[in-house]
Formats: sequence, structure tokens, C-alpha cells
Amino acid sequence: MDPRFEHLRHLTRRHFLAKSAHGVGAIALAALAKGGAARAGLVQADPLATRAPHFAGRAKQVIYLHLTGSPPHLDLYDYKPELVKRTGQDCPDAFLKGKRFAFTSGVPKLLGTPRKFDRCGQGGIWLSDALPNLRTVADELCVIRSMTTDQFNHAPAELLVYTGSPRPGRPSMGAWVTYGLGTENQNLPGFVVLISSGVQPNGGRNSFGSGFLPSVFQGVQCRSKGDPVLYATDPSGLDRATRRMSLDVLHDLNEMQAAELGHPETRTRIAQYELAYRMQMSVPEVMDIGRESPAMLEAYGAKPGESSFANNCLLARRLVEQGVRFVQLFDWGWDFHGTGPSEDIRDGLTNKCATMDRPVAALLKDLRERGLLDETLVVLGGEFGRTPFREGRTAGGSILGRDHFPDCYSMVVAGGGVRGGTMYGESDELGFSPVSNKVNVHDLQATILHQLGFNHERLTYRFQGRDYRLTDVEGEVIRGILS
Repeated sequence: MDPRFEHLRHLTRRHFLAKSAHGVGAIALAALAKGGAARAGLVQADPLATRAPHFAGRAKQVIYLHLTGSPPHLDLYDYKPELVKRTGQDCPDAFLKGKRFAFTSGVPKLLGTPRKFDRCGQGGIWLSDALPNLRTVADELCVIRSMTTDQFNHAPAELLVYTGSPRPGRPSMGAWVTYGLGTENQNLPGFVVLISSGVQPNGGRNSFGSGFLPSVFQGVQCRSKGDPVLYATDPSGLDRATRRMSLDVLHDLNEMQAAELGHPETRTRIAQYELAYRMQMSVPEVMDIGRESPAMLEAYGAKPGESSFANNCLLARRLVEQGVRFVQLFDWGWDFHGTGPSEDIRDGLTNKCATMDRPVAALLKDLRERGLLDETLVVLGGEFGRTPFREGRTAGGSILGRDHFPDCYSMVVAGGGVRGGTMYGESDELGFSPVSNKVNVHDLQATILHQLGFNHERLTYRFQGRDYRLTDVEGEVIRGILS
């Protein structure tokens, strides 16, 4: 029940007692306050307290690595020999009829990958030569090659991945997880966001926001360079003891308002002030990768004091190790249209993958060695795929690029009860459509929640008269990828 409605239900009873003869209302209220029921029953309890899921999940936390712009999956994970043979041919009309593309019109030319693919690991999954380090952890990976979405522009597609809707306003996946599970470490946020390449996600803060959930569940953006969290340090001239005194006064005032109005945001405000105070001590320590050994820094390619995807991958391990539920990394620069050398699927992709391939492989090895991989679900991918043909604007040039493509693409998952060394689903011989085990965005969301112990249909929040959930009205658990 919405905590405001719960408050009103009790408030009606309290008003009745208050108006009764001989001051019965005052006696009843005093008894309730003494027993703590005023806090526990009339307003929402600590929103960040640890809560049990619907059932015992295989995973306890999630690291979601989002490659903003969406990498060219046909040059990384989904090998298509027939497409290579037909490079330069006109795209068959059957694949174009009724379709819209972001930057391509007319009849484009098919484009097979110029990359070299090999079967890797005991499971024999296909991986490109752009991923030399991920090849060494191939048996940890499950490559889903039959993903599909209904959005072909970046921001709506990204919002659909993280909020279940292509429009702003819904809670993000990390917010849903912390709403359902709380946090295991009361000195750290339950949901942390790390952004590399200096660019915010395409969906903006909505991609890690709380939507209509209490704002305590939104992602806390941390930085690997400078102050870990903006505005968390004490103002100049204010010592920690004075800060504590001021927070105590604010706490009392907010408690009075919570008891009076029962609004969940009041409880959120209390929790956020207290968390910010505790974070001043705990966050700088956990965000200091300089505490890692030189060998560990070398494995990730991380450099203390810099802002990079490598640093953020190492921070992700440090954060889940300390009990953070959901760590979300955004890395800009994966929009391979071919409008410049950095977007060429040959050297440009080699260079960009070099910033991702090494730290992700190191992260998986590190989690495995620490006994954390089995309880940490790692997700790697973008918001959609790339076309099996050349991007229209750059088709006449020497740089090879691909347009946005929602119909079929690949995602990689590992750990957290997922079967490693496997490929799930298959696309047709040219990579245009799934031909087996089609997986939509809501299926992926349902599976992530399932591994954390949730029935995605039951993890709901009532807003504007109806129950909402991350998976909207769709979603089936992808049981074929689970161990």
C-alpha cells in the first residue's frame, strides 16, 4: 500500500480517538509513540534497510556495463560468413520493406565484417579479434545473439533498457533493485553510477533516476577523479561535530513532518541526510583505487587519479565487494556510423575496444578469484545493434560504419547463475532478424530481477491509481541461459 494511504488510514483512527471523551486519544497516541508504532506504522520504515526478495536468488548484486551508442555486434560477437561473402551487394528488398533507419534510405550495400573471428574457450563461442582479452575468459561469457528492441534512436532505446519505457519518468533498473532489496552497507548507496569519457548517458539522469519511486532509490553518481561525490564534503568552516548537530536538528524536524503528513519523500530526506553524513568517511576510502596493488592496477589498465572506463571497472569490483547492490557504468563512444576514423569498424573499433576489452576481462577474472562472480551478475552491451549494411551517409567513403539497428543484436552476460561459455539464440544468415530464441528488452529485465530473487510481475509500486513494474506488461525469464 502507498505509505500515504497507510498514514491516512491510521490518521482517521487517531482523529476518532482524539475527539473521544476523557482524552482517550491522547492516551492512545502516547502508547503508540512509546512503542515505536508511530514511526513503524504511520510512516514508511527506513527505505534503505535490507529487505528479503521473493525467493533466494542466485545473484546478490549487479554490475551493468553500458557501452553508450551501441557497439557493432556483427564485428564483435555474431559471425556471419554469408554476409561476408555478399559484401557490396544490394541489400535484399525483403529486409528493407516497411523498415525505417536513422540515417539510411534507398537501397544500401551489405557489409560483412572485416574482423577475424574464432571459436573461443571450451564452449566454442564466436569472438572477434577486436576482443583479445575477452577471449581469455570466453568460458565465463554467455552471448545472447537474438536481442531485439522497438526503438532505433539512442535516448528512447536506452530509457527502454533501463526503465521499461522509451519515455522519461519511470524508475530505472537500479532504483527498482534497491527499492526491492535495500542496501547491505548502510555507509554506502545501494545504487552507484560511474560515467567515463566525460559524457552523460543518452537518456540523461533518467537512465539512473528513481522516477516515481522515493528519490532515495536513485543512482548516486560517483567520480573516479576529484571529490568522489559532489557536495558531500562539509562546507568551509563547518567541522564534523557541528555538522552532526545540524543534522540532528533537521532529523527531528523531518520526523515531526513525517508523523504529521506520512509522505515517503520525508522519510527519504531523513535517509539521504544520514547517508550523506556516513558517506563522507566511507566513500573516499572505497573510491581510492590507489589502495590496490600495482599488479591489480596493471591488470585492469587503471591509473589512480584519472577518469577512465578501466578505473570504473576496478571501482565496480570494490563497490560490490562492499555490499553495493547495483553498479552501473556508462562509457561513451560506441556509435560506429563511420563519420570519422574513430568510428571505423576496423582501426577505430580496435582502438575503442582496447579501452573496454582489457578491464572487462580483468573484472571477470578478479570477481572469480575473490569468489564474487557466482553472486554478481555482469551485463555488457548497448541499447540496440548495428545494421548488416553500410550507413547511408558514409556509404560512398572509405570509412566503414553501420547505422542503428533495433531488430537484432547481441548482449553479453556473465556470473550470477548464468551458464558461461554459451551462445543463446541465433540470427538469420545475414543478421537481420532472430530465427531462434528471440529475446526482447523486457525479457532481459525479467531475467536480471529473477537472478536477484524477484518475480518481476510482483515487484510493483502503486502510482496514479495503478501498479507499475520495470517490465511494464511483458517479460519472460530467459531460462535457457541459466545454470
